[in-house]
Amino acid sequence: MPDKRPADATVTNPVIPGFHPDPSVCRVDDDYFLVCSSFEYFPGIPVFHSRDLVHWTRIGNALDRPGQLRLTDTPSSGGVYAPTLRHHDGRFWLIVTNVAEGEGTMLFTATDPAGPWSDPVYLPAVEGIDPDLAWDEDGTCWCTVAGISQVRIDPYTGETFGPPRKLWSGTPGALAPEAPHLYRIGDLWYLLIAEGGTERGHGVSIARGPAPYGPFEPCPANPVLTHRSSDRPVQNTGHADLVQGPDGSWWMVLLGVRPHGGTPGWHVLGRETFLAPVTWVDGWPVVGEVSPDLPAPPWPLVPGPVEPGRDDFGLGELRPYWISVRDRPEELCTTKERAGRLTLRARGDGLDEPDVVFVGRRQQHLACRARTRIDPAEGRGGLAVRLDEEHHYEIEVSQGEVRVVGRVGPLRTVVGSRAVPAGPVVLGVRVSGTPMRDARTGPDTLAFGVEDPDGTFTELGALDGRYLSTEVAGGFTGRVIGMYAAAGTVHFDWFDYEPLAP
Repeated sequence: MPDKRPADATVTNPVIPGFHPDPSVCRVDDDYFLVCSSFEYFPGIPVFHSRDLVHWTRIGNALDRPGQLRLTDTPSSGGVYAPTLRHHDGRFWLIVTNVAEGEGTMLFTATDPAGPWSDPVYLPAVEGIDPDLAWDEDGTCWCTVAGISQVRIDPYTGETFGPPRKLWSGTPGALAPEAPHLYRIGDLWYLLIAEGGTERGHGVSIARGPAPYGPFEPCPANPVLTHRSSDRPVQNTGHADLVQGPDGSWWMVLLGVRPHGGTPGWHVLGRETFLAPVTWVDGWPVVGEVSPDLPAPPWPLVPGPVEPGRDDFGLGELRPYWISVRDRPEELCTTKERAGRLTLRARGDGLDEPDVVFVGRRQQHLACRARTRIDPAEGRGGLAVRLDEEHHYEIEVSQGEVRVVGRVGPLRTVVGSRAVPAGPVVLGVRVSGTPMRDARTGPDTLAFGVEDPDGTFTELGALDGRYLSTEVAGGFTGRVIGMYAAAGTVHFDWFDYEPLAP
């Protein structure tokens, strides 16, 4: 069937919006699979599937059992860093670093990327983050890490052979050479890395050589991708992986951010996964434009199932997009106690604490609305937008009162409150852009309130979104919107998330 799309058709970039950084992709026949970093959140490492590189469907989380992932004492923006996903010898291989003390580099395998994934094989002699896996022609497996150094490993046992050896580490003096990926393309081996740090100076460089261990010559046009010192709408471009499209063309998945507001520009969704075309000139990759409107690829697009915005908690377990902070004990978080309800039992004293009982989903749109119906008869809890323990906003209900609270650094402030009748109440938050006033204008505004039975939304407090941005809070994550318990037991009937027009 002929393609009826107009010649100037575009698709939306990022292809996986919201807090989905450090993408790694692999192709198996006509299917594509992609994983991302998850840091202090459990379950860890979201796994996506696509048939066209544009539409991605979350099919699970690779690390969904406590025996695979320990995060108890992990600080925010610690935990799971930069996985690499590869397919070799009939199985999927996932290597990653858990920077929590005593964990280090771990390797997992699966025959189905949707899971289950194996228990970890530990590689205690592999020191460093951003581990990569590559096999040469005789089956030797090489692990390359940030720095950039490499060691031969047995991926079945975690044994290493010989000391790590330094490889090409990018531009001399450049900050943070990291995110290495090795590829055999034609007769040469290519070493792709990120450098410049994961902030505004981020970029992608590449070198090539005759063997997986080099020697490597750098591309004369390095960096092959960077948006540093530019006013492009996508910034911090880097941490990339290469893959071939359905027609044999080459493409790059990478992380980037979308800053908004005045100076210095604030990004609030975390680092997102973007797609860019790649062509080859004189044996070197040339990366096309990374923009919010990507020219549609030439092959048929295959949209997958749309992730539901509303969850009535009617399943026996939580959907894959729900994540929690560090762990999710079933005795504290369950959909099985009351049919069609999510039950949360408090531990600690709310979102200021590292062991908060919280279930959320990544904010994926610059303008959106989230609502939930909560029964606080046995406790205290509510609806929150979280970045970390010191940066979160929430609307909380207990004992006939609703209040909006903002936590920014050492300050915790009650922004507004109102009495409500006993019984369940619908809480909501609306995120919308802030009209530009001057260079100090923030990226967006978060308005919290309650919804009456007739659908009327009563705003109780509005807060500047810049304080829930990476530029203010620091770290590597993005906003997560969800439900929490701060005292006793609370029950949630449903949760609804929907994008709004910008």
